[in-house]
Parts: sequence; C-alpha cells; structure tokens
Amino acid sequence: MQTLMQTLMQPLMQSSRRQFFKRAGAGVVLIGAAGTGIAIAQSERTIKVVAKKFEFTPNVIQLKLNQPVGLEFTTADVFMGVNIPDLDARLDIVPGMAQTLRLTPGKVGEFVFVCDVFCGDGHEKMEGKIIVSA
Repeated sequence: MQTLMQTLMQPLMQSSRRQFFKRAGAGVVLIGAAGTGIAIAQSERTIKVVAKKFEFTPNVIQLKLNQPVGLEFTTADVFMGVNIPDLDARLDIVPGMAQTLRLTPGKVGEFVFVCDVFCGDGHEKMEGKIIVSA
C-alpha cells in the first residue's frame, strides 16, 4: 500500500531532475501553507503621516479590509503618540525619526485616531479618521 506522499511524488519522479525539484519545491510550499493556515504575504502599502501641533496630515486615511498597511509617522515638533483604540494599535512618534505602525484592518468602519501624548494647548483636538472599506 502506497503512502499519500509516494502517490503524490510518483508523477514527479518521472520528469527530469530539474523539473522534479522545481515541482516538488512548489508543492511543499503550497502544502505547507495550506496545512498550517499560512497565507502568502501581500505587499504592504505605505502611507506617510505628518504629526504636528495640533494636527495629523492627512487626517483621513482610506484603507481596505484585510490589506496590510504601514502608517509611517514623522514629526518635527515634540514627542507625540498615535492611538487607534478600535484597531488596538498604538505608536510613539519621536521628533526627527520615521516610525512605522503596521496593521491589517480586520473590520469595516470608521475609526478615530488621536495623539495620546500631551503636546500643548490644542492637543485635545488632535485627531484623525481611518475609513476601512471592503
């Protein structure tokens, strides 16, 4: 009685050595990804966001459901932070350095993000919106 692996490998063994390894390698990747629930990585889109007293630019960000994104925050002002409570995401923003917040939105809707480090009078109005669509 043949094992499942022997049955799958038999047609591959009949091809040339180079074709065998090419097909076998592809099969292992596909079987491995399917067997463990690992998805093939999507490329990450980067959106640059500038934080300054007392605003984010852009302050409305459009994202797609289940598509990875890197929000690259910079500031020239003072130490700040960004918090997106409904997407369970937070990041410190250090003056003069680009900081990237990576996320993959798992739900559709509109989500407010705020500066959560006091940066002076007007801080309480520093917010933006992320809109996630299907």
